[in-house]
Amino acid sequence: MDWQCELDGLEDRPYKPGEECGVFGAYDFDGGDVSPSIYYGLLALQHRGQESCGIAVSDTAGPKGKVLCTKDMGLLNEVFTPDILEKLKGDIGVGHVRYSTAGSSTRENAQPLVLNYVKGTLGLAHNGNLINAPKLRRELEYTGAIFQTTIDSEVIAYHIARQRLNTGSVEEAVAKAMGKIKGAYSLIIMSPRKLIGARDPLGFRPLCIGKRDNTYFLASETCALDTIGAEFVRDVSPGEIVTISPEKGIVSDTSMCIPAKEHARCVFEYIYFARPDTCIDGMSVYHSRILAGKFLAMDSPVEADLVVGVPESGNCAALGYSLESGIPYGQAFVKNSYVGRTFIKPGQKSRESSVRVKLNVLREAVAGRRIIMIDDSIVRGTTSDRIVHMLREAGAKEVHMRVSSPPFLWPCYFGTDVPAREQLIAYHRSAEDICQLIGADSLGYLRVERLDEIVEGRPICRGCFTGKYPLAPPMEDIRGEFES
Repeated sequence: MDWQCELDGLEDRPYKPGEECGVFGAYDFDGGDVSPSIYYGLLALQHRGQESCGIAVSDTAGPKGKVLCTKDMGLLNEVFTPDILEKLKGDIGVGHVRYSTAGSSTRENAQPLVLNYVKGTLGLAHNGNLINAPKLRRELEYTGAIFQTTIDSEVIAYHIARQRLNTGSVEEAVAKAMGKIKGAYSLIIMSPRKLIGARDPLGFRPLCIGKRDNTYFLASETCALDTIGAEFVRDVSPGEIVTISPEKGIVSDTSMCIPAKEHARCVFEYIYFARPDTCIDGMSVYHSRILAGKFLAMDSPVEADLVVGVPESGNCAALGYSLESGIPYGQAFVKNSYVGRTFIKPGQKSRESSVRVKLNVLREAVAGRRIIMIDDSIVRGTTSDRIVHMLREAGAKEVHMRVSSPPFLWPCYFGTDVPAREQLIAYHRSAEDICQLIGADSLGYLRVERLDEIVEGRPICRGCFTGKYPLAPPMEDIRGEFES
């Protein structure tokens, strides 16, 4: 079989799983402007989404319902100039960075969403994916709803607004809306006088609470709190709704919570998505990746001269492999820090590949050596093929690839951009076949059984590896459902 033909023409497709977004909220009880803190908090979450970003703020002492919002395509430092931030005056606000998994990459789909309705305004930022969004959207359309976006986040916003008409508070409306929506979501909602955070009952996506002086924060990751000098208070529990206000501080509603053994955290938060300096539900991401590397060394040992990681998320696992195996850890790649997930990719006829634009090999480090290369995943195989080739071009004597996750065999419907099975390199292929396809001397994956160990027993979702999902998946691929 001509393995290389299977890789041709795939280079411009995403080669890493994409995460839907990062969310951040702030409420300064002393009335100070929160937009700078939101900006820097989002900057720490930029790895979670690089297609679009936005910030919405309101002045709780000003006219009720007045919200200032700026959002656009691009990175934070491209969208938010000092002049724009200066105009975003308000003591309560929400922010968002986006990577699209449901809904196209357009300005209309940028968040936060701001809704004006009978009871006032809502600003909403959402991380995750709903599996019943098409059904709920059709129901809303048949009752007169007009949608401005193609994202499922707008379905959530509409349901909260509608429930608010028949409830005594926004947080009650959020709880009732949670009874209707199914899937993965971490939400931050700004009402005229309250900041609300909510996490789906299974806990797919992370959300935490922070505090600095008299300002409270909600964030996707603890690293965002560190960036702005805030103290970590605690994680929002799966299914929990927290309401933050000057009158009552933090109020918790656990009516939507389920038993802890039924939780299903996305294990890829620990393997790839989150920054290594983040802790999720009490588990250090850095430590989790070190463990993954150690288990790879135990289960897939090989004689070599140097262990290297593919930046950034492969580095910690490579260190873990080195610590366990005794083989020296080193650096083989220089990463271009100014290239994000989205950039103008070279055309197929160009000599530059998108991989070479992002990474270059340190020839002095690898020439004449047997290399163990650790990466967090193999999706389609296009990147692994090119990186292995780059190492060989630089003089590597042998290249042994180790992967700190099991093979992707099934798509994800909960906010991770794992594609259809037919596009996954591991679908209908053995590890030996994949090893030949990417040109490595050997290939080893993390065993599925090790996933529980790298999160120290926390209940996780492993659907993309096993096909066993914590919620029944839709009968068809729902991503992009609203585009037609």
